[in-house]
Amino acid sequence: MPSEREHNPPAAGRALWLDTLGGVLQPRRLAPLLVLALPLMASQHAYSAYPLAADAIAAGMVVGFVLLGPFAWRALFGAAAPSLPWVVRLALFAIVGVMPLTWGYGMTAAVELGPSFLVSSLNGGVAAALFLVGGWGLGRDIELERGLEAERARADALRKQAEAAELLAIRAHLDPHFLFNTLNAIAEWCTLDGAKAEEAILTLSGVLRQVMTGIRAERWPLDEELRIVRDVLALHQIRDPAWFDVDWRAQGHGASIPPLLLLPLVENAVKHGPAKGHRGTIRVATALEGGRLTVEIANPGPYGGPRDGGEGLRMVRDRLALAFGDRASLLLEGQGDATVARVGYDVPSGGE
Repeated sequence: MPSEREHNPPAAGRALWLDTLGGVLQPRRLAPLLVLALPLMASQHAYSAYPLAADAIAAGMVVGFVLLGPFAWRALFGAAAPSLPWVVRLALFAIVGVMPLTWGYGMTAAVELGPSFLVSSLNGGVAAALFLVGGWGLGRDIELERGLEAERARADALRKQAEAAELLAIRAHLDPHFLFNTLNAIAEWCTLDGAKAEEAILTLSGVLRQVMTGIRAERWPLDEELRIVRDVLALHQIRDPAWFDVDWRAQGHGASIPPLLLLPLVENAVKHGPAKGHRGTIRVATALEGGRLTVEIANPGPYGGPRDGGEGLRMVRDRLALAFGDRASLLLEGQGDATVARVGYDVPSGGE
């Protein structure tokens, strides 16, 4: 399949020229260019018999270099360069690179200006070398910058794809045991308490809808995250209301969070707490102090240290790092006969 450049070379060349010109005119490149060009133009003015005409010729040469030199290097040696032998491309670049000087000699002859500082046998060679080296350096610098920008965009796209894949993994994590156990409990309630069964079906439907919504979002309000946490805990309690109690001390504080971030922590709290026979209370609490938001999920049962093969905690840490960098943390610790998972991250004053 032909590339865009092969399909429409004039449009691609024009886009490359405009992009290169924009890169040259950026302050960090324009400033050193002026530092070099202004003394040359001042010398042209001082050492020429007709200063005004010499100034115009020097200005034209500098403008010609800016318009042609860096673009020529990118067109011949950059990512979109044609598949020509290296020697041929080098020769073409040399021809284009000395065009500003050729123009200067032609204009000098046309107006019968006579030798000037830039247009002379010795200094003309120096000017030609400056045009070639300057075009090479600026063009290569712009090309490297564009390549870095493309790699960063690609890395960001891969990061988002990876995060989306992990969100899909979270959704899959809900499927086997949680859903089957919940549906079995609902089936029992259908014969014992129709209203309770209906409430459970509506809650489960809401959880699944929230999961699908979260998979499509990069961030959502912490209130939404806490809502799905509360609903998941309620569904776990359907099988046995006396299995565990819930101590709810959480609110959103106007903050946002990566969607479904807390879900593995809630699943772990049930799995390693009540599901292992540790009766008691699962506590969910939030606090906002000094711009630091903390979410705690505590379950009955002593903390047994890190477990081999667990992906849930690694996933939470990775997603925290992607979303907040070093401003976020995940800590697991024991508090007496309970295990506490604590997520903390910095938010702007008053929430987000």
